[in-house]
Amino acid sequence: MAQVLDRNLHIKRIDTYVDPTLPRERAIITHGHADHARSGHGKVLATPDTIAIMKTRYGADCAGSFQAASFGEKVRIDDVTITLYPAGHILGSAQVLIEQDGQRVVVTGDYKRLPEKTAQPFELVACDLLVTEATFGLPVFQHPHPTEEIARLFKSLAAHPERAHVIGAYALGKAQRVIALLRDGGYDAPIYLHGAMQRLCDLYVERGIALGDLRHATDATKDDLAGAIVIAPPSALKDRWSRRLPDPVLAMASGWMSVKQRARQRGIELPLVISDHVDWPELTRTVTDTGAQTIWVTHGREDALVYWSRQQGLAAEPLNIVGYEDEEQEQ
Repeated sequence: MAQVLDRNLHIKRIDTYVDPTLPRERAIITHGHADHARSGHGKVLATPDTIAIMKTRYGADCAGSFQAASFGEKVRIDDVTITLYPAGHILGSAQVLIEQDGQRVVVTGDYKRLPEKTAQPFELVACDLLVTEATFGLPVFQHPHPTEEIARLFKSLAAHPERAHVIGAYALGKAQRVIALLRDGGYDAPIYLHGAMQRLCDLYVERGIALGDLRHATDATKDDLAGAIVIAPPSALKDRWSRRLPDPVLAMASGWMSVKQRARQRGIELPLVISDHVDWPELTRTVTDTGAQTIWVTHGREDALVYWSRQQGLAAEPLNIVGYEDEEQEQ
Protein backbone atom coordinates (compact mmCIF):
# COMPACT_ATOMS: atom_id res chain seq x y z
CA MET A 1 0.00 0.00 0.00
CA ALA A 2 2.97 2.28 0.44
CA GLN A 3 2.89 3.26 -3.23
CA VAL A 4 -0.69 4.61 -2.81
CA LEU A 5 -0.29 6.40 0.52
CA ASP A 6 2.69 6.96 2.78
CA ARG A 7 2.79 7.23 6.56
CA ASN A 8 2.24 11.01 6.38
CA LEU A 9 -1.04 10.42 4.54
CA HIS A 10 0.58 11.68 1.34
CA ILE A 11 -0.84 10.37 -1.93
CA LYS A 12 2.42 10.45 -3.84
CA ARG A 13 1.04 9.91 -7.35
CA ILE A 14 -0.95 13.19 -7.19
CA ASP A 15 1.16 14.96 -4.52
CA THR A 16 -1.87 15.44 -2.24
CA TYR A 17 -2.12 15.10 1.55
CA VAL A 18 -5.10 14.00 3.66
CA ASP A 19 -5.62 16.32 6.68
CA PRO A 20 -2.09 17.71 6.60
CA THR A 21 -0.88 19.33 9.79
CA LEU A 22 1.22 21.85 7.83
CA PRO A 23 0.17 24.01 4.87
CA ARG A 24 0.36 22.03 1.61
CA GLU A 25 -0.26 22.86 -2.03
CA ARG A 26 -2.98 20.17 -2.29
CA ALA A 27 -5.05 18.86 0.63
CA ILE A 28 -8.10 16.66 1.17
CA ILE A 29 -9.85 17.66 4.40
CA THR A 30 -12.01 15.10 6.21
CA HIS A 31 -13.87 17.52 8.50
CA GLY A 32 -13.84 20.97 10.04
CA HIS A 33 -12.24 20.41 13.47
CA ALA A 34 -9.06 22.42 13.92
CA ASP A 35 -6.70 19.45 14.27
CA HIS A 36 -7.75 18.25 10.80
CA ALA A 37 -8.76 21.43 8.96
CA ARG A 38 -6.13 24.15 8.96
CA SER A 39 -5.82 27.35 6.99
CA GLY A 40 -3.08 28.08 4.47
CA HIS A 41 -3.41 25.21 1.97
CA GLY A 42 -3.23 25.93 -1.74
CA LYS A 43 -6.04 23.73 -3.09
CA VAL A 44 -8.57 22.01 -0.82
CA LEU A 45 -10.93 19.15 -1.70
CA ALA A 46 -13.72 18.58 0.85
CA THR A 47 -17.48 18.23 1.21
CA PRO A 48 -19.61 21.37 0.79
CA ASP A 49 -20.42 21.37 4.52
CA THR A 50 -16.76 21.15 5.51
CA ILE A 51 -15.86 23.98 3.14
CA ALA A 52 -18.63 26.11 4.67
CA ILE A 53 -17.32 25.33 8.16
CA MET A 54 -13.74 26.20 7.21
CA LYS A 55 -14.80 29.51 5.68
CA THR A 56 -16.89 30.33 8.76
CA ARG A 57 -14.05 29.56 11.16
CA TYR A 58 -11.06 30.85 9.21
CA GLY A 59 -12.42 33.25 6.59
CA ALA A 60 -13.35 32.91 2.92
CA ASP A 61 -9.70 33.13 1.83
CA CYS A 62 -8.37 30.46 4.21
CA ALA A 63 -7.23 28.38 1.21
CA GLY A 64 -6.11 29.31 -2.29
CA SER A 65 -9.09 27.51 -3.80
CA PHE A 66 -11.76 24.99 -2.85
CA GLN A 67 -13.23 22.06 -4.76
CA ALA A 68 -16.45 20.66 -3.32
CA ALA A 69 -17.15 16.94 -3.68
CA SER A 70 -20.49 15.43 -2.71
CA PHE A 71 -20.64 12.10 -0.92
CA GLY A 72 -20.24 9.27 -3.42
CA GLU A 73 -18.96 11.57 -6.19
CA LYS A 74 -15.87 10.14 -7.90
CA VAL A 75 -13.12 12.71 -8.42
CA ARG A 76 -10.54 11.57 -10.95
CA ILE A 77 -7.06 13.08 -10.66
CA ASP A 78 -4.68 11.55 -13.22
CA ASP A 79 -4.97 7.81 -12.56
CA VAL A 80 -6.15 8.17 -8.94
CA THR A 81 -9.83 8.24 -7.97
CA ILE A 82 -10.94 9.98 -4.77
CA THR A 83 -14.42 9.39 -3.31
CA LEU A 84 -15.76 10.85 -0.06
CA TYR A 85 -18.14 8.85 2.15
CA PRO A 86 -19.95 9.97 5.33
CA ALA A 87 -18.00 9.50 8.56
CA GLY A 88 -20.85 10.39 10.97
CA HIS A 89 -18.55 12.50 13.18
CA ILE A 90 -19.93 16.01 12.59
CA LEU A 91 -21.75 17.82 9.79
CA GLY A 92 -19.96 17.15 6.49
CA SER A 93 -17.35 14.80 7.95
CA ALA A 94 -15.98 12.37 5.40
CA GLN A 95 -13.94 9.23 4.98
CA VAL A 96 -11.60 9.35 2.01
CA LEU A 97 -11.49 6.39 -0.39
CA ILE A 98 -8.37 6.39 -2.57
CA GLU A 99 -8.38 4.00 -5.54
CA GLN A 100 -5.22 3.41 -7.53
CA ASP A 101 -3.90 0.42 -9.50
CA GLY A 102 -6.73 -1.79 -8.25
CA GLN A 103 -6.03 -1.00 -4.59
CA ARG A 104 -8.50 0.60 -2.18
CA VAL A 105 -7.32 2.70 0.76
CA VAL A 106 -9.72 4.34 3.24
CA VAL A 107 -8.71 7.16 5.58
CA THR A 108 -11.53 7.47 8.11
CA GLY A 109 -10.69 10.80 9.71
CA ASP A 110 -12.70 10.96 12.95
CA TYR A 111 -15.92 8.93 12.87
CA LYS A 112 -18.80 7.44 14.79
CA ARG A 113 -21.26 4.75 13.71
CA LEU A 114 -24.33 5.73 15.73
CA PRO A 115 -26.72 7.68 13.45
CA GLU A 116 -27.97 11.09 14.59
CA LYS A 117 -29.47 14.22 13.09
CA THR A 118 -26.53 16.62 12.99
CA ALA A 119 -24.17 14.52 10.85
CA GLN A 120 -24.63 12.44 7.72
CA PRO A 121 -24.67 8.79 8.90
CA PHE A 122 -21.52 6.69 8.64
CA GLU A 123 -21.21 4.43 5.61
CA LEU A 124 -18.97 1.38 5.72
CA VAL A 125 -16.43 1.27 2.87
CA ALA A 126 -14.64 -1.95 1.97
CA CYS A 127 -10.91 -1.55 1.51
CA ASP A 128 -7.50 -3.20 1.48
CA LEU A 129 -5.83 -0.68 3.81
CA LEU A 130 -7.80 1.01 6.59
CA VAL A 131 -6.30 4.14 8.15
CA THR A 132 -8.33 4.68 11.31
CA GLU A 133 -8.43 6.90 14.35
CA ALA A 134 -8.41 5.34 17.83
CA THR A 135 -9.35 8.22 20.14
CA PHE A 136 -11.18 5.80 22.45
CA GLY A 137 -9.09 2.81 21.47
CA LEU A 138 -9.10 0.91 24.76
CA PRO A 139 -11.52 -1.87 25.78
CA VAL A 140 -12.62 0.17 28.82
CA PHE A 141 -14.31 2.71 26.52
CA GLN A 142 -17.85 1.52 25.84
CA HIS A 143 -20.12 4.53 25.43
CA PRO A 144 -23.69 4.49 26.77
CA HIS A 145 -26.48 5.42 24.38
CA PRO A 146 -26.78 9.23 24.35
CA THR A 147 -30.52 9.10 25.13
CA GLU A 148 -29.60 7.61 28.51
CA GLU A 149 -27.35 10.59 29.23
CA ILE A 150 -30.02 13.08 28.15
CA ALA A 151 -32.46 11.30 30.48
CA ARG A 152 -30.02 11.91 33.33
CA LEU A 153 -29.93 15.59 32.38
CA PHE A 154 -33.74 15.80 32.39
CA LYS A 155 -33.81 14.12 35.81
CA SER A 156 -31.40 16.74 37.15
CA LEU A 157 -33.49 19.55 35.66
CA ALA A 158 -36.56 18.21 37.43
CA ALA A 159 -34.68 17.86 40.72
CA HIS A 160 -33.17 21.38 40.57
CA PRO A 161 -35.74 23.66 38.89
CA GLU A 162 -34.17 26.76 40.41
CA ARG A 163 -30.66 26.12 39.03
CA ALA A 164 -29.28 26.80 35.57
CA HIS A 165 -27.72 23.76 33.92
CA VAL A 166 -24.66 24.85 31.95
CA ILE A 167 -23.31 22.18 29.62
CA GLY A 168 -19.72 22.39 28.45
CA ALA A 169 -19.61 21.29 24.83
CA TYR A 170 -17.18 21.86 21.99
CA ALA A 171 -18.52 24.61 19.70
CA LEU A 172 -18.38 22.58 16.47
CA GLY A 173 -20.40 19.39 16.40
CA LYS A 174 -20.92 18.56 20.05
CA ALA A 175 -22.96 21.66 20.91
CA GLN A 176 -25.33 21.11 17.99
CA ARG A 177 -25.64 17.40 18.71
CA VAL A 178 -26.55 18.03 22.36
CA ILE A 179 -29.18 20.56 21.29
CA ALA A 180 -30.65 18.09 18.77
CA LEU A 181 -30.72 15.34 21.42
CA LEU A 182 -32.59 17.67 23.77
CA ARG A 183 -35.12 18.49 21.06
CA ASP A 184 -35.56 14.80 20.24
CA GLY A 185 -36.21 14.20 23.94
CA GLY A 186 -39.11 16.65 23.87
CA TYR A 187 -37.37 19.73 25.28
CA ASP A 188 -38.84 22.69 23.38
CA ALA A 189 -37.95 25.54 25.78
CA PRO A 190 -35.37 28.14 24.75
CA ILE A 191 -31.76 26.97 24.97
CA TYR A 192 -29.29 29.71 25.87
CA LEU A 193 -25.91 29.99 24.17
CA HIS A 194 -22.56 31.40 25.14
CA GLY A 195 -21.46 33.83 22.43
CA ALA A 196 -18.78 31.43 21.18
CA MET A 197 -21.51 28.97 20.16
CA GLN A 198 -23.70 31.26 18.09
CA ARG A 199 -21.84 31.44 14.78
CA LEU A 200 -21.56 27.69 14.25
CA CYS A 201 -25.11 27.02 15.46
CA ASP A 202 -26.29 29.57 12.90
CA LEU A 203 -24.29 27.78 10.21
CA TYR A 204 -25.85 24.42 11.09
CA VAL A 205 -29.32 25.97 10.80
CA GLU A 206 -28.35 27.50 7.44
CA ARG A 207 -27.23 24.04 6.30
CA GLY A 208 -30.62 22.54 7.17
CA ILE A 209 -30.17 21.28 10.75
CA ALA A 210 -33.13 22.36 12.91
CA LEU A 211 -32.09 23.40 16.44
CA GLY A 212 -35.21 25.16 17.74
CA ASP A 213 -35.34 28.32 19.84
CA LEU A 214 -31.77 29.45 20.61
CA ARG A 215 -31.03 32.65 22.53
CA HIS A 216 -27.99 34.61 23.69
CA ALA A 217 -27.28 33.88 27.36
CA THR A 218 -25.96 37.41 27.88
CA ASP A 219 -29.36 38.85 26.91
CA ALA A 220 -31.18 36.77 29.55
CA THR A 221 -31.97 37.73 33.13
CA LYS A 222 -31.20 35.51 36.10
CA ASP A 223 -34.90 34.68 36.29
CA ASP A 224 -34.82 33.59 32.64
CA LEU A 225 -31.89 31.29 33.34
CA ALA A 226 -33.28 29.64 36.48
CA GLY A 227 -34.12 26.09 35.47
CA ALA A 228 -32.82 26.71 31.93
CA ILE A 229 -30.18 24.95 29.84
CA VAL A 230 -27.11 26.90 28.76
CA ILE A 231 -24.52 25.60 26.28
CA ALA A 232 -20.99 26.99 26.64
CA PRO A 233 -17.40 26.05 25.75
CA PRO A 234 -15.77 23.89 28.42
CA SER A 235 -13.31 26.71 29.09
CA ALA A 236 -16.19 28.99 30.17
CA LEU A 237 -17.45 26.70 32.94
CA LYS A 238 -15.00 28.02 35.52
CA ASP A 239 -14.45 31.59 34.37
CA ARG A 240 -16.26 34.80 35.34
CA TRP A 241 -18.85 34.31 32.61
CA SER A 242 -20.46 31.37 34.43
CA ARG A 243 -20.69 33.21 37.76
CA ARG A 244 -23.63 35.27 36.52
CA LEU A 245 -25.73 32.10 36.20
CA PRO A 246 -28.10 31.18 39.06
CA ASP A 247 -26.38 28.47 41.15
CA PRO A 248 -25.30 26.56 38.03
CA VAL A 249 -25.13 22.81 37.75
CA LEU A 250 -21.88 22.28 35.85
CA ALA A 251 -22.24 19.56 33.22
CA MET A 252 -20.01 18.48 30.37
CA ALA A 253 -20.80 16.43 27.27
CA SER A 254 -17.80 14.36 26.17
CA GLY A 255 -16.73 10.78 25.75
CA TRP A 256 -14.00 11.59 28.26
CA MET A 257 -16.61 12.02 30.98
CA SER A 258 -16.51 8.23 31.38
CA VAL A 259 -13.16 8.85 33.10
CA LYS A 260 -14.35 9.91 36.55
CA GLN A 261 -11.05 11.52 37.48
CA ARG A 262 -11.36 13.94 34.54
CA ALA A 263 -14.83 14.95 35.66
CA ARG A 264 -13.63 15.51 39.24
CA GLN A 265 -10.61 17.54 38.10
CA ARG A 266 -12.88 19.88 36.15
CA GLY A 267 -15.40 20.19 38.99
CA ILE A 268 -18.15 18.65 36.87
CA GLU A 269 -21.30 17.86 38.85
CA LEU A 270 -23.13 16.18 35.97
CA PRO A 271 -20.82 14.32 33.55
CA LEU A 272 -22.61 13.37 30.31
CA VAL A 273 -20.87 10.62 28.34
CA ILE A 274 -21.78 11.75 24.82
CA SER A 275 -19.08 11.01 22.27
CA ASP A 276 -18.70 11.79 18.57
CA HIS A 277 -16.10 9.05 18.15
CA VAL A 278 -16.39 5.28 17.93
CA ASP A 279 -15.85 3.37 21.15
CA TRP A 280 -13.84 0.15 21.41
CA PRO A 281 -16.56 -2.28 20.22
CA GLU A 282 -17.40 -0.03 17.24
CA LEU A 283 -13.73 0.43 16.43
CA THR A 284 -12.93 -3.27 16.34
CA ARG A 285 -16.17 -3.99 14.43
CA THR A 286 -15.19 -1.43 11.80
CA VAL A 287 -11.76 -3.02 11.35
CA THR A 288 -13.46 -6.37 10.79
CA ASP A 289 -16.33 -5.11 8.64
CA THR A 290 -14.14 -3.28 6.11
CA GLY A 291 -12.32 -6.50 5.23
CA ALA A 292 -9.01 -4.63 5.33
CA GLN A 293 -5.90 -6.78 5.72
CA THR A 294 -3.70 -3.85 6.70
CA ILE A 295 -4.53 -1.39 9.49
CA TRP A 296 -2.79 1.91 10.19
CA VAL A 297 -3.78 3.82 13.32
CA THR A 298 -3.34 7.58 13.02
CA HIS A 299 -3.94 8.90 16.53
CA GLY A 300 -5.45 8.12 19.91
CA ARG A 301 -4.74 4.95 21.87
CA GLU A 302 -2.87 3.29 19.00
CA ASP A 303 -1.12 0.43 20.80
CA ALA A 304 -4.21 -1.46 21.97
CA LEU A 305 -5.84 -1.44 18.53
CA VAL A 306 -2.60 -2.41 16.82
CA TYR A 307 -2.20 -5.34 19.25
CA TRP A 308 -5.83 -6.43 18.79
CA SER A 309 -5.54 -6.24 14.99
CA ARG A 310 -2.38 -8.34 14.99
CA GLN A 311 -4.16 -10.91 17.16
CA GLN A 312 -6.73 -11.18 14.36
CA GLY A 313 -3.96 -11.95 11.87
CA LEU A 314 -3.91 -8.48 10.32
CA ALA A 315 -0.88 -6.37 9.49
CA ALA A 316 -1.13 -3.34 11.77
CA GLU A 317 1.04 -0.43 12.87
CA PRO A 318 0.71 2.98 14.55
CA LEU A 319 1.45 6.13 12.57
CA ASN A 320 1.88 8.48 15.57
CA ILE A 321 1.06 11.56 13.51
CA VAL A 322 1.92 14.66 15.52
CA GLY A 323 -0.81 17.30 15.56
CA TYR A 324 -3.97 15.18 15.73
CA GLU A 325 -5.85 15.10 19.00
CA ASP A 326 -9.42 14.84 20.21
CA GLU A 327 -11.06 18.19 19.49
CA GLU A 328 -12.37 18.35 23.06
CA GLN A 329 -8.79 18.53 24.28
CA GLU A 330 -8.35 21.80 22.37
CA GLN A 331 -10.18 23.54 25.18
